[in-house]
Amino acid sequence: MSDSSDLSSKYVLQTVGFDARFPNTNQTRNCYQNYTDYFKCVAAKGEEFAPCKQFKKAYNSLCPNEWISKWDDQRESGAFASSLEP
Repeated sequence: MSDSSDLSSKYVLQTVGFDARFPNTNQTRNCYQNYTDYFKCVAAKGEEFAPCKQFKKAYNSLCPNEWISKWDDQRESGAFASSLEP
């Protein structure tokens, strides 16, 4: 029993909050926008800025892992489709 209580104290599951920019049920655009917003925020304010962390939580929750790894590879190679400048 103590193992399950240790795990529950480590992990907190939360649903991404409502974003008025994306009122429809299709969240693909919301996923992509949070991904780009995170990296723009980090470029402008740094990784430790708390609002930037909210964008990261949102895209990690909304986006499939394959998309995130593909976009990360594209960013590293300079082939990402959007500008990530603030």
